[in-house]
Amino acid sequence: MAQVDTSGPMLDAAGVPLKLSLARAERRNRMRALALVLPLLAFILITFVYPIALMVFRGVDNPTVSEILPETAEMLRAWDGEGLPGDEIYDSMAREFAAAAKERSLGKVATRLNYELAGSRSLVTKAGRNLRRLETEPTKADLVALDKRWSQPETWSVMKRLAEPYTLSYYLAAIDKTYNVEGAIVDQPESRQIYVPLFVRTLWVSLLITVLCVLLAYPIAYLMAILPTKTSNLLMILVLLPFWTSLLVRTSSWIVLLQTEGVLNDILVWTGIIGDDGRIQMIYNMTGTVVAMVHILLPFMVLPLFSVMKTISPSYMRAAKSLGATPARAFWTVYFPQTVPGIGAGSILVFILAIGYYITPALVGGRTGQLISNFIAYHMQQSLNWGLAAALGGILLAGVLALYWLYNRLVGIDNMKLG
Repeated sequence: MAQVDTSGPMLDAAGVPLKLSLARAERRNRMRALALVLPLLAFILITFVYPIALMVFRGVDNPTVSEILPETAEMLRAWDGEGLPGDEIYDSMAREFAAAAKERSLGKVATRLNYELAGSRSLVTKAGRNLRRLETEPTKADLVALDKRWSQPETWSVMKRLAEPYTLSYYLAAIDKTYNVEGAIVDQPESRQIYVPLFVRTLWVSLLITVLCVLLAYPIAYLMAILPTKTSNLLMILVLLPFWTSLLVRTSSWIVLLQTEGVLNDILVWTGIIGDDGRIQMIYNMTGTVVAMVHILLPFMVLPLFSVMKTISPSYMRAAKSLGATPARAFWTVYFPQTVPGIGAGSILVFILAIGYYITPALVGGRTGQLISNFIAYHMQQSLNWGLAAALGGILLAGVLALYWLYNRLVGIDNMKLG
């Protein structure tokens, strides 16, 4: 009987070593999978990752002064920042102010300086308007004669910072910090500390809405999971019904319901619960924001919970009861732990949506019901301070990612304990 030589590598039908042939096949499969995923990956990079990266970069980008006043910016970067700059910096700024005013680009410098030093927009525009009218080349004397603020160290300290191509000013402003004349980081005046309280309010409201959605969605999802299919499908249609209505319409409906002369207050007055002069203010405050957002985000909690509960076999509860457990104990020790993944998925979804909500707080929130997203929109659309808007958005994104990382860590620890 012939002996098979097993001393060498195993070969395939083509005489190629089997190990090499398998490696090539696996590599082809990976390349084929990558080719299929590549369009989706490119779409995500272009429409999601790139805009976020651009937003984060805009929060530190500071090109205005270095582009419009290049010579002065270079000299300011070389200046040590002590006291007042030399005459050559004054002369250079006067010349470039006049040139930029003639080119109608000095307004950008004025706006940028005004972000850092309130009330200084007129300082720059007045200087450009007067210096460009001079028949001779502007000098330090012409600039200082226009406004005494050009002889103050604070103005030049800010100008030196603005001469840098990158800055942390926007991110510092987003956490209620700023630079002093010496360049040290200090707190903003108390009257201007608004963003940190807004971040805290946004996180607190988002957590509150998430908890309320869990409490309201859990019995709804449980009922849908245990009822017959026909009834469950009807309830599912009712849960999905809000998605068929415009978000703006739903929010406007809450204004009609919750306003002082609205439906809910009229019912309370008609039933005698409150007097006509004691109508409850439920709109244009935080109450209106919470009520409207809970209603809008509730389906996003119901659906993940229902998808998990539907997979739980009723035999688990029957087995627990047959072993002597009360219905409450069987539910808490057997059924509820199996629904935790649905609670986690729904909570993440609702929390992330709530933390970035804009339309609902803008319409029903009033002054006390605004969230950080409303101020991001304000700086994007009205004040046009895109750098500060980008910094606020970047900090909000970092906070969400940190909370998501913490959640994954906690879930991982729990899984390790269960294992």
